[in-house]
Amino acid sequence: MRTDDVRDLYDRTMREHARPDGPGVRVERAGPLVRQVGGPDDWNGVVWSDPGLDAEGADAAIRAQIEHCTALGHEEFEWKLHSHDRPANLGDRLRAAGFVPGPPETLLVAPVGAPALLSGAELPEGLVLRPVTDAAGVELMALAHERAFGTDAGRLRHQVLARLERAPDDFLALVVTAGGEPVSSARMELYPGTVFAGLWGGGTVAEWRGRGLYRALVAHRAAVAAERGYRFLQVDATDMSAPILARLGFTALGTTTPYVYRRAR
Repeated sequence: MRTDDVRDLYDRTMREHARPDGPGVRVERAGPLVRQVGGPDDWNGVVWSDPGLDAEGADAAIRAQIEHCTALGHEEFEWKLHSHDRPANLGDRLRAAGFVPGPPETLLVAPVGAPALLSGAELPEGLVLRPVTDAAGVELMALAHERAFGTDAGRLRHQVLARLERAPDDFLALVVTAGGEPVSSARMELYPGTVFAGLWGGGTVAEWRGRGLYRALVAHRAAVAAERGYRFLQVDATDMSAPILARLGFTALGTTTPYVYRRAR
């Protein structure tokens, strides 16, 4: 498929007709928007806006979203803006309304059967890759995430535990250990009814980078996605991971930028 066709398919199935990304959350159509709403530890925000949205409609939709989410009591929520969304100055309008943009990421897609994806799964001697299936595994995964990214993994712990308890078949979490210590982790969201599987959270602690751990985690997840019948892998990639993924055959569909609104205290 051509890049434009894949992007259109992604917009239609993963954004306009989005499915909840975990237990206890719901997807709502609110006029020209599609949003996900859940608890305080879930991801809350706008996933899609109508491509016919004009300047006046955009401002009204932004105001309505702020009113809705603050009424729910959430401390923050996100508007996930894609580079091809309209109107062209939607990002400026979000900033004017109090949203703060985070670092942009590259939206990348690759066919699951690409040979480069399925190769390179070997880990250095002494390392062990295992699926996360219980609370002990979740703790190892969270520790690897905190050490790799330098951020608190409290929300990740909540989300992974909820998935394992209530929807384990649509989710895969992995951790790599060295001598029992967690050194890398990653997860994959499987979206039933679509052709896409999403790769999320791949990170390796600094002293273990450059040894193929990230690539091995991609290969393992690609093999599982292929076995489950998915056609494409999707990643919102940071500047660190995007070059690696491009070498593995991923194609850029554009960029995504998280615009976050935080409630005044």
